[in-house]
Amino acid sequence: MSNPERDGLTRRTILRLGLRLGLVAASIPGLPTVVTSRVGAQGTKPGANLVGKLEGPEVITDPAKFPKTFKEAPQLAELVKAGKLPAVQERIGQDPLVVKPLREIGKYGGTWRRGFTGAFDTSNGHRTAQNDKLLYWDYTGTKLVPNIARAWDVSKDGKVTTLSLRRGMRWSDGQPFTADDFVFWFEDCYQNKDLVPTPLSVMTINGKPIAVKKVDLSTIQFVCPEPYFALPTVLASVWGIGHHARFGRFALGGFAPAHYLKQFHPKYTPQAEIDKIVADAKFESWVTLFKARNDACRNPDLPVVTPWKTVTPINTPTWTLERNPYSVWVDTDGNQLPYIDRIRMTLGENLEVINLRAIAGEYDSQARHIDISKLPVLLENQQKGNYRVYLDPSDQGADVGLFCNQSYEKDAEVAKWLSNREFRIALSHGIDRAQINETFLLGLAQTGSAAPGERTPYFPGAEYRTLHAGYDVKKANAILDKLGLTRRDADGYRLRTDGGGRLRLQLTTYVGFLPFTGIAEMLSEQWKKIGIRGEVQELERGLATTRLLANEHQIYFETQWGADNMYGHQPLFFPGEPQSPLGPLYGTWYASAGAKGKQPPSRMRELMEKYRKSFSVPDQERTKMAKDVWKIALDELWIIPIVVNSPASQGVRVIKNTMGNIPSRLWNSAVSDNPHIAHTETWFFKS
Repeated sequence: MSNPERDGLTRRTILRLGLRLGLVAASIPGLPTVVTSRVGAQGTKPGANLVGKLEGPEVITDPAKFPKTFKEAPQLAELVKAGKLPAVQERIGQDPLVVKPLREIGKYGGTWRRGFTGAFDTSNGHRTAQNDKLLYWDYTGTKLVPNIARAWDVSKDGKVTTLSLRRGMRWSDGQPFTADDFVFWFEDCYQNKDLVPTPLSVMTINGKPIAVKKVDLSTIQFVCPEPYFALPTVLASVWGIGHHARFGRFALGGFAPAHYLKQFHPKYTPQAEIDKIVADAKFESWVTLFKARNDACRNPDLPVVTPWKTVTPINTPTWTLERNPYSVWVDTDGNQLPYIDRIRMTLGENLEVINLRAIAGEYDSQARHIDISKLPVLLENQQKGNYRVYLDPSDQGADVGLFCNQSYEKDAEVAKWLSNREFRIALSHGIDRAQINETFLLGLAQTGSAAPGERTPYFPGAEYRTLHAGYDVKKANAILDKLGLTRRDADGYRLRTDGGGRLRLQLTTYVGFLPFTGIAEMLSEQWKKIGIRGEVQELERGLATTRLLANEHQIYFETQWGADNMYGHQPLFFPGEPQSPLGPLYGTWYASAGAKGKQPPSRMRELMEKYRKSFSVPDQERTKMAKDVWKIALDELWIIPIVVNSPASQGVRVIKNTMGNIPSRLWNSAVSDNPHIAHTETWFFKS
């Protein structure tokens, strides 16, 4: 491990460099909110060369271009020679997943070093090494491509989606991977109310459940009571089906290794035997045992179909994943992938430690947990650390947003204002986004609305790019006065209309990927000019989530994860689930199709109905409906955006110069699971 004092990389050094950059940036009037020039020791602005072109490898689907012979890593060849593994041709089956590397055919070997923050940092592995989605996206995020499934077809009426599996494919323990693993998941996991008490919204269409059926060993069908044209997009994304490694620990995922998990399921194993396992392993019930055994991050014995598999679990100081000998990925020369032997993640006691290690060159590739405010010192140490810094701006909309709780009930006066559109618009016009951008994001963000990036399919139009997002103190004050908030106290803060004193808005933050608390404190200072008192409450993330689920928060700071594709990720720009910071009671109402929760107001119901119906229509019509959904959300301003479409969240990449096939820019999104959108199984060490 590096010595921060020895390397001169103290916290004081980092803060000083960050402050110096902020002062320089703030002194340049009219500075654009995109990357314009290189940051170096002189304190200049980050360079355009840090944002490259979007690029990535290609999945080959034409069998005529498939390799005819296959090779493998030396360690696996030795096991084959010793009779401990079948030949590589037998392990990959008849239908390998062929990937053309971005730049060159790589070579085998090496350990990829990364950092992680502990047992709950599961996405670190999912995004890096545990790609087993049934379908996938190309590197642009605009085209579906095969993945674990080799092909798919949607019937003309949209009611049946057929998936063709890869013939001869195997789990990491060598057992066949077949349609039976899908049937087992659907009938014995998903439909078991003990394991999955609440149905997934995407396992229904217009509130009606869909079914999974086996056609033959290598063919399955999702059979729907109504058209479900969006299902392939769902299967390529992060919804709870079509991704065993991520969702197995919740008994979700779309498929599961039946041959392994049946020993923990009372349908297949006598209850007395399971009870003994539960008692010996100190679990609460067979349900918690089953879910724990189906956890790809914590159970090294679990068979998987990912390029790498866990060998030392995430709940230890070193989380290690090694190549899966039955990986179905191969390059265009017939080399079984991945090239890299193993991924070793070392625990960082806090985010500062992870950033210091990145600065010292101790990681081979890291973007998760890298603080954008460290960019100046990262760039200063590129040569010393033998790495290069890349920036990947996202298209997700709000990197930092004020999620106004629309179902808040604890304080009737505050609830009245949070649910008032004009009040939210006034709050938005009272925010100096440029100042926040320069101070906390080095000027690398945009400062418009929460709309997704213009290159995304669902961008609603140029007129929505800056809607309600201009800094206009005069306009904000005029709106608040018109609403009747005219009385102020001696300090200039507006008074409640119910006689309860100063109107106070609680701003709930947590320690995350972005400096939410610092931004909230600056925002509160800015709101003084419009007479609004913002009170910042920084909570541990678990406590913040507990308060959210209890519907007790007022305004919650969060990122608009995955909003560049509302069919690829739970949409966060309206209350779509009970965990939504925009209104847990309304989210419960939507998720339960009106059976639970609280009925939303008419404009929100209009959006919800349009969104729900859009899953049923063909692609072209769905795109139009999606834009209409965005228009409502942006106009209602349930999320007040602060900074948008920046590289701040998982978009500052620190890559060793020794690594090959690294893209200049990655599609950065919760849907893309970057960096694996670049098919990290094709990355390799050049030396």
